[in-house]
Amino acid sequence: MQTKTYAGIPEELAKLEKAKIVLIPVPYDGTSTWQKGADKGPEAFLDASSNMELYDIETDSEVYNQGVYLADAVTENSSPEAMVEAVHQATKKYIKKNKFVTIFGGEHSISIGTIRAFNEMFPSLTVLQLDAHADLRKEYEGTACNHACALYEASQNTNLIQVGIRSMDAIEKTVMDTEKTYFAHEMALDDTWMDSAIDQMTDNVFITIDLDAFDPSIMPSTGTPEPGGLLWYETLEFLKQVFEEKNVVGFDIVELCPNKLDKSSDFLAAKLYYKMLSYKFLNQGAEDDYDNTYEKDTQKNNTSKFNEDDEY
Repeated sequence: MQTKTYAGIPEELAKLEKAKIVLIPVPYDGTSTWQKGADKGPEAFLDASSNMELYDIETDSEVYNQGVYLADAVTENSSPEAMVEAVHQATKKYIKKNKFVTIFGGEHSISIGTIRAFNEMFPSLTVLQLDAHADLRKEYEGTACNHACALYEASQNTNLIQVGIRSMDAIEKTVMDTEKTYFAHEMALDDTWMDSAIDQMTDNVFITIDLDAFDPSIMPSTGTPEPGGLLWYETLEFLKQVFEEKNVVGFDIVELCPNKLDKSSDFLAAKLYYKMLSYKFLNQGAEDDYDNTYEKDTQKNNTSKFNEDDEY
């Protein structure tokens, strides 16, 4: 990454010891199967961010004052498995430093590593997935660390809520929990889906957003665009409600495939990231301490933290 600080913020706000927020770029595109280019996503996102107004009108805030540390990019690409482990370790390292950890990809396979780290550190984790695709294959093209498998592990080990799904393979139906899946064609006809999805979440929520969740009319620059997606304000309304009602412990955004002739998608990704930070820190002053409440004693590879009998 050539960018010196996130969004060009002052260097004193970009130092690790000062920042409450960590941003990890992961320029990886090793398993995508149609349009390549997600490895260029982090750089395009950072470039757009540096040209973005940093006052958020809706929240009347300038969240960059909370401090954002731009971590070294995870560039491991010797194998999908090695990349996932590198992302896992980098994410976990910064969670342990009591930071609000965010990740920008890269293709969706990077989320296997991010979710694994958050699931190890936070009890009873809900993973909220906004996506056009289910990504629930157990294995694809010889590896479980494929973009088509991005949420399989989460489906087995966390409370997975899927929103915006409109493309999948029949085999994924055998894994999917349809009671916690909000299909795009149903969402278009039922405006109660937001409350329903939030009601099914536990207190701790990690959000993973594949940008193809958005309709290609507003987000064309992604590897596998699908018609019938989410629009801007309904997505913000939903996310704001999640941040208000739940403890969002971190998030990742993936699958920006920049197009040099169309910068609008880059700016959508940049604004989305900044909006989510603005919602997270809406009622916190820059001088307030941040505590990410991670579980110091959580055991590695705990696969039974979510109990469907839990009240939430």
